[in-house]
Amino acid sequence: MTTRIAVVGVGALGRHHARILNGLPDVELVAVADPHEENGRRVAEQQGTEWVADFADLPEDLDGVSIAVPTTYHLAVASVFLGRGVPVMVEKPIALNVAEAERLVRLADETGTLLQVGHVERFNPATAAMKQAVGEAKYVRAERLAPYSFRSTDIGVTHDLMIHDVDLVLDLVGYSPVCRVEAFGVSVFGRSDDVVQARIEFENGCIADVTSSRCHPSAKRAMQIWSTTGVVNVDFTTREVVRHSPSAQLVHGPSPLDLAAKPGADVASLKDRIIGEFIEVHETTAEPADALTAELGEFVHCIRTGAEPTVDGRRALAAMRVVEAVQASVENHAWNGRADGPVGPHAVFTDLLRAAG
Repeated sequence: MTTRIAVVGVGALGRHHARILNGLPDVELVAVADPHEENGRRVAEQQGTEWVADFADLPEDLDGVSIAVPTTYHLAVASVFLGRGVPVMVEKPIALNVAEAERLVRLADETGTLLQVGHVERFNPATAAMKQAVGEAKYVRAERLAPYSFRSTDIGVTHDLMIHDVDLVLDLVGYSPVCRVEAFGVSVFGRSDDVVQARIEFENGCIADVTSSRCHPSAKRAMQIWSTTGVVNVDFTTREVVRHSPSAQLVHGPSPLDLAAKPGADVASLKDRIIGEFIEVHETTAEPADALTAELGEFVHCIRTGAEPTVDGRRALAAMRVVEAVQASVENHAWNGRADGPVGPHAVFTDLLRAAG
């Protein structure tokens, strides 16, 4: 049976949604909707489908819709289809703010309609390998750094990049409630936060330090997780996962310290034996796979079977609540060291440099 899907918004990311969906088995890309005629027509021609300027003109008999419009319009577009009972896959973040996200989740619940949110890092093969290697997470350090792309300028870096790692951390801690958030950030280009550092503490005792920047000289997507089984380092770009864990010899003794304390101990030799003999190293490189293809494939599967998506509206809303708390902390941070708060609504980097120089 053919699944009929349309794509709303075929810009830098949406055009890939159209291409991938058009190539999935038994999927018909019915049309693409985009107000920019040149771009919309080009993508439609490439995929052999129809173009409409207004998503309201899409056919009524759709089995699903993939939405990749700017975040500002997520609520307006997604609510129309959810209200009609059409399954929706909307790019992250789910909406512009928590209040809008709550409206979408509520509408999906009221209509009993599938709502999937595009937290694509969940489908990175390195993520699955990471989860297999990690025990109960106790401390997480995440870095997501990227050069400025001139995309997603309607939201700050917390909603643009940091939300990926917040979503991953929430999954690692089993959605333990957040008990404390501290953050600071700077707006390099003057509209919203572009660099943010946050510390998030959870009721289960885990602490996460999360750094995001969208004006970094080079790209980096990495995470380190300290858990009950050791420490795991993940590179989401290269898909490399490395776990260091205590060996059976270290756990059951004698320890290197005990051995070093013995008369005539060869300490130099012990140093060389630490990694390998006492600390085991497990290295894995996950098989390459396109995360967006896997994500959209899951959307189609959920439409056909009624299965629950990896990131539904409620999980996406949980991530939104955390990043909104991070953003509030950024805006309340006293850069000037006084209780009257930050320098302006966001601490602007250029102003800080002028003040310092």
